[in-house]
Amino acid sequence: MQLTIALSSPGATARFAETLAPNLRAGDVLLLEGEIGAGKSHFARAVISARLAALGRAEDIPSPTFTLVQSYEAADLEIWHSDLYRLTDPGEIIELGLIEAFDSALCLVEWPDRLGPDAPAGGALLRFRPGPDPDARQLHIDAPDADLYQRLKTAASAVADQDQGA
Repeated sequence: MQLTIALSSPGATARFAETLAPNLRAGDVLLLEGEIGAGKSHFARAVISARLAALGRAEDIPSPTFTLVQSYEAADLEIWHSDLYRLTDPGEIIELGLIEAFDSALCLVEWPDRLGPDAPAGGALLRFRPGPDPDARQLHIDAPDADLYQRLKTAASAVADQDQGA
């Protein structure tokens, strides 16, 4: 199932992530695709920040570019944020424990093409592309799981309604 969202600004990207965050759960995998600077990390950080803020926590959320994976405990939900851009060998995915995390944690994966055949079949692919102006993005979503697709669609509709009301 596919969906395209117009994100008019980095703020709209953050609102989408913040609206979606409470509805994400263990076993959800968001595969974040796009060029450097497309908004993948901004989106992932906003999801993580929203989940932590709901618990009254604020943390620095560094990019996992060099560590490959950062994990966060959000009450009963473990969140894994991975950036596979610098992955040197696909075998590292197994060493990192990422394959197991797909089943037990919320996983936000930047540069998912590096997963190769290890990409989870039920993961939602979020493709961040340039929009009509420099701050805007088009977000193309392909979510094979009907439940995850519905949660993504509901968050997108809420953000679109907010943008129209502004």
